[in-house]
Amino acid sequence: MSESRLREEICRYGRSLFERGLTPGSSGNISLRLDDGGWLVTPTNASLGFLDPARISRLDSTGGLVSGDKPTKEIPLHAALYESRGSARAIVHLHSTHAVALTMLPEIDPRAALPPMTPYYLMRAGETALVPYYRPGDPAVADAIRGLAGKYSSVLLANHGPVVAGDSLEAAVFATEELEETARLYLLLRNLNPRYLTPDQVSDLVQTFGLDLPSHHDHDGHDHG
Repeated sequence: MSESRLREEICRYGRSLFERGLTPGSSGNISLRLDDGGWLVTPTNASLGFLDPARISRLDSTGGLVSGDKPTKEIPLHAALYESRGSARAIVHLHSTHAVALTMLPEIDPRAALPPMTPYYLMRAGETALVPYYRPGDPAVADAIRGLAGKYSSVLLANHGPVVAGDSLEAAVFATEELEETARLYLLLRNLNPRYLTPDQVSDLVQTFGLDLPSHHDHDGHDHG
C-alpha cells in the first residue's frame, strides 16, 4: 500500500474511533511502521476525528521528523513496543473509558489484566499486561514496555489507557476495540461470579488458531500445547 493510502487509512480509522467515543478530545495516537524503517504517526494535540493526511508526521528510522506536524509526545512508548515486538507494523493508543477504568481496580493482575472472557478477546488482543503509572510522554515508560520482552501485543498503562500493536493498522484497531469491549464486560460482571473460559477451552483456542499467549509458553519460549 502506498504511503498516501496509509495516511488516508490512519485518518479513516482515527475518525471511526473518535466518532464512537473511544478516545475523547485530542487524546490517543496512531503510528505505522514503513518499509524503510521510518514511521507515520499522528501529530501532537491532534484529534483522531479530524486528521489531515498531509499533516501526519513522517519520521525517519531514527525518529527524526522528516515532514508534517510535530509528532505525538508518546513517541517513546511506540518506539519501545516496535523495538521489543518485531512483528508490529502498527500501534494504536487510546484513552478508552472502560479500559482506563480497569487499570484502576485493585485486583488486576499485571501479567493478565483481564481473564479469558471471550474467544475473540484472546484471538485478537491476546493477554494484556498492565504497567504502572507514568506521566504522559515520560521516557521511563519505554523501559517498562521493554521489560515485557515483546511477549504482549496489548498493554494497559495505569490510569491512562491501552496501547495495542498489530501486524496491520486494521488488526491493531480491531484488537484495541476488542480489549475495550472485554474491559466493559469485566466491569459489568465484576463481583457477579461469571463463568470464564476454562483452561481446556483456552488451550483449544491456542492450538486451533495458533495463538501466541504468554501464559502458554515455557521459559524457552516453546508452546505447551
